[in-house]
Amino acid sequence: MTLKELSFFYKLCENPQVTQVASELNISQSAISLAIKSLENSLNEQLFDRIGKKLILNEKGKYFKEKTYSHYLALVDARTIFQENKLAGNIKIAASKTISNYIMPNIYFDFLSKYKDVKLDILTINSSKIIDKILKSELDIGLIEVNIQNSNLVKEKLSNDELIVVTSDKEYKKESFIDTIDKKWILRELGSGTREIFIAKIGEIAKELDIFMQLQDFEEIKTIVLNNPDTVTAISKVVVKKELEEKKLFEIKLKNLKLQREFYLIYHKDKSKNLLFTTFKNFIKSRF
Repeated sequence: MTLKELSFFYKLCENPQVTQVASELNISQSAISLAIKSLENSLNEQLFDRIGKKLILNEKGKYFKEKTYSHYLALVDARTIFQENKLAGNIKIAASKTISNYIMPNIYFDFLSKYKDVKLDILTINSSKIIDKILKSELDIGLIEVNIQNSNLVKEKLSNDELIVVTSDKEYKKESFIDTIDKKWILRELGSGTREIFIAKIGEIAKELDIFMQLQDFEEIKTIVLNNPDTVTAISKVVVKKELEEKKLFEIKLKNLKLQREFYLIYHKDKSKNLLFTTFKNFIKSRF
């Protein structure tokens, strides 16, 4: 049965005059008769008694109306829900740890506060895993820290970022060549955008670094470096902003080397760009 057939049925429940209903709906009487016949065939029951040019609701018809009318109204509402409030639905998004932990929380909160009928499924994973999930269409949007080139991805720049080298040793030299820093390096795990950018920027020097530990979480890295002056890490400036201001960590300026990178928003090239997707994407970009 169709919504059109049901709408004709409920109209005739209120007015048995087929000619009047046809005139009101601006359709032919035969169109109404065919629709009602199709509805009755689908139910294998006769809902009306045919008396002259009238369709009089019978016992089966009355019972059908009683059991179905509220559901019909709910279906009509469901059909128009996106016309009345198009910003409704779910978005699956994943962000790399720097972006997810230190930039996105307030953006997520503000968007959900503004659009009450939206749900966000949020993941925090490293950039390589985000790229993989976008390519498999398991995510709508990804926020990453690496400059990826892939013909199946659309990439939009969000902002610039800077990696800096920090230590808790306040007496350590404030400027140095990277290969002369005689401390234990604490780095992010393989696959993280922070690590990949750092290793790519320093080139062959990476082979000479004393990589003492590799950790998944920035807070773990900061704890190690804060409590052990003989350690050092390369980390996003936004992650250690507070510790730098409180003079708990100290930046070692690198001679002849800038660890610049960009944050990107990515999605699959075949992704459906509906109003919710576009609004959320533009909201993120405006906040960066």
